[in-house]
Amino acid sequence: MRQAFAETASAALDDDPRTALVLAAISAGLFTRAAARHPGRVIDVGIREQAMIGVAGGLALTGMRPIVHSYAPFLVERPFEQVKLDFGHQGTGAVLVSIGGSYDAAAEGRTHQAPGDVALIDTLPGWTVHVPGHPDEVRETLRAALPGDHPVYVRLSDTGNRAPLPVTGRLAAVRPGSPRSAGVVLAVGPMLDRALAATEGLDVTVAYTATVRPFDRAGLSALVGAAGSADVLVVEPYLRGTSAHEVAAALSDRRHRQLGLGVGRAGELRAYGRPEQHARAHGLDTEGIARAARDFFLP
Repeated sequence: MRQAFAETASAALDDDPRTALVLAAISAGLFTRAAARHPGRVIDVGIREQAMIGVAGGLALTGMRPIVHSYAPFLVERPFEQVKLDFGHQGTGAVLVSIGGSYDAAAEGRTHQAPGDVALIDTLPGWTVHVPGHPDEVRETLRAALPGDHPVYVRLSDTGNRAPLPVTGRLAAVRPGSPRSAGVVLAVGPMLDRALAATEGLDVTVAYTATVRPFDRAGLSALVGAAGSADVLVVEPYLRGTSAHEVAAALSDRRHRQLGLGVGRAGELRAYGRPEQHARAHGLDTEGIARAARDFFLP
């Protein structure tokens, strides 16, 4: 996904003089040629994340369309005040593209982990949030986001699904259940393949989205209406329960149960480990999702 982002952003710099790229050292090597071609529109501020957002906000005020890129904690958490003020308060937009996700960079320690990034962005109005599940979805997402002016957050991952799906902003039923099914499993971005494998043999509808804000409330309501139950299991690659309020709003007109799977809230894992070990510890591997799905859907 990171390479797909670099290729798409470099092409946008070539094609549209309105596009700019703001970095804080991270991934600078991927844009060496783009920087040589467009020295005034590829800006590396060094290890100054707050300045990175401030520079992007200033570019946006002049009518430019900045792309801002770093690890999720350096892009969202550390400069959050600047994100809130330099985009939200000023009424400007940019395309923020993160890497690292919740624990992709597990070997780098807690400084490079940000499972709460989407929940934090969710406190700000007007943001569109994409969580692609495949490199092709990254390309499609960026090409659609760059012509606009609104604020967009794109969360990249080191893991993904075997095949891309269209990025429509809507929920899509990937494996429909029967009219008597036990409910709906909503997989976000790179969690789809695991969710499909985990629920093999269960009569549930498995749905997918790569766009979590704005949340497709009408789509979820329709999927639940076609199922035999209003129970919903959400599998997100970030903080558990991030979309719980959206599910509740979508299904406010009917009785339902919901369960969110994601990065746990009980406390951080202090052993660095590998990403797959973190996924297992949080119940986000195939086996953990399968256990949760059976316990939730089966009587």
